[in-house]
Amino acid sequence: MKSSESTLVHEEAGSPVIRERKTGESARTKGLSRKAKDNLAGYLFISPWIIGFLGLTLGPLLFSLAASFTDYNITSKMNFIGLENYKRMFTMDDLFRTSLFNTIYYVIFSVPLTTAGAILLAVLLNHKIKGMKFFRTIYYLPAVLSGVAVYFLWMQLLSPSTGLVNTMLGWVGIDGPAWLFDPEWTKPALLLMKMWSVGGGMLLYLAIMQGVSPQMYEAADIEGASPWQKFYHITLPMISPIIFFDVITSTIGSFQIFQEAYVMTENGSGGPGNSLLFYNLHMWNNAFEVFDMGYASAMAWLLFIIVMILTAVNMKLGKRWVHYEGGNGK
Repeated sequence: MKSSESTLVHEEAGSPVIRERKTGESARTKGLSRKAKDNLAGYLFISPWIIGFLGLTLGPLLFSLAASFTDYNITSKMNFIGLENYKRMFTMDDLFRTSLFNTIYYVIFSVPLTTAGAILLAVLLNHKIKGMKFFRTIYYLPAVLSGVAVYFLWMQLLSPSTGLVNTMLGWVGIDGPAWLFDPEWTKPALLLMKMWSVGGGMLLYLAIMQGVSPQMYEAADIEGASPWQKFYHITLPMISPIIFFDVITSTIGSFQIFQEAYVMTENGSGGPGNSLLFYNLHMWNNAFEVFDMGYASAMAWLLFIIVMILTAVNMKLGKRWVHYEGGNGK
């Protein structure tokens, strides 16, 4: 079968011209072939990511899901025990409830405090005055420092007897607490340390604030709006998408708190009275201290479910207060 057919075309000059006209089937075949080649080229370009995802993410993810239903401890066979690991968390493991409480406590306080602190800092730094770039750099620096080094620094700062924090409190007549040695003050100490590194969020808010149209503030000035009214009715709605993004990512990150407690407590024990025994630290101890991988995998999947539920709730509630230029929810 020929892929094209000849067609006699009469032009205005009267001389017939023979032209080639490809059949629709042949054109479609050629188009599909080109599309297939483009798809193949695209898959080749992203193949390193696909291989990494399948081998380093999806594979271990499915393995941990399977292990959560077994009594696997690295050296033994994976014997299926059903939901026993999940039942054990809620009925037999007291440290599980303690670690979950400590983590939720940290999330409840750290997310709103760091978000509000970053917004306030961005508002203060969003002024065109001499030397402002210097202050922006100073406030952002803690966000790029190495985590472990920062933790050791704060262990010195929070020392009850020689730490700079208690020394400064003593200057104003306040007897500073024992911080990392007092179960009632260990989590507030971590919150204080977290507030010190809000520069990363500040940079996001500062960038979007500088993108807000000055005409909106000029119109508000003409109407006699106060600084608070301009902030509440103009600034907050315009930066609400970044607030929404920051709340979701901060919530996920706060549930994953681990390094602070592992480094700043003796042998990763979780501090005095298990006050810093966070969920991930307890999961780590089960996985790599007693090698109960099946139970640790079950804890990991429960945390995944909790985070997914909270993210879905935030996504649902975000439609009520997040302002987009195309309209709410767009």
